[in-house]
Amino acid sequence: MKILALESSAVACSAALCEDEKLIAQSYQNNGLTHSVTLMPMATSLLANCGVGLEEVDVIAVAAGPGSFTGLRIGVAAAKGLAWTGNKPCAPCSTLESMAWSLAHTGLEICAVMDARRQQVYNARFSSDGNTIARLTPDRAISLAQLGEELKICGKPQLLVGDGGVLCYTTLKELGLDVRLAPPHLQFQSAWGVARCGLELARQGLLTDGAGLAPNYHRLSQAERERLAKEQSKGE
Repeated sequence: MKILALESSAVACSAALCEDEKLIAQSYQNNGLTHSVTLMPMATSLLANCGVGLEEVDVIAVAAGPGSFTGLRIGVAAAKGLAWTGNKPCAPCSTLESMAWSLAHTGLEICAVMDARRQQVYNARFSSDGNTIARLTPDRAISLAQLGEELKICGKPQLLVGDGGVLCYTTLKELGLDVRLAPPHLQFQSAWGVARCGLELARQGLLTDGAGLAPNYHRLSQAERERLAKEQSKGE
């Protein structure tokens, strides 16, 4: 199964072409340009350089959330555009689970964390057995204090991955927890992880079509929060 994967949930963006678990090619950029400028040319040139036509791709996978609201919208819109013409099935992948797949070989518990601001992180925890991962928690927005209490109860070493890793490492270390940072080349999101997560969704029959593909933000945007606050204050 050939999977074209897109990752634009944070500052960097990437695209990958995989066949089942095998990585055929990956392109990565972290040069400050907006994803609306870089992502689609990256994906189309990747296919061209591999000599693979879009009609040969079986699934379009995309990091659907959590992450940057703008980045997620750009990634999902690009995936929709690629899927629409050939009516390709789409895999709406958890950004956190996609990051965890890069550490499946470690055999450790994996704690995926992204900075959600407002003293929170987007987080999910996974176990790994050297080959695959298993989910221990749902994706959620959680305070560092809550996460620390949960990990105290768990009592197992945690491998931190994601752009919230350094922030969490400092705080959780101060609580006396056994936490370790993923190595730099595996610490952040990659399109290969999205493809690997998409493969699992395909195997489980959890794909959707372009029309059904949507971002999963996990909480309201700042504009939506402000609007609700105004409505509530008017109603008081």
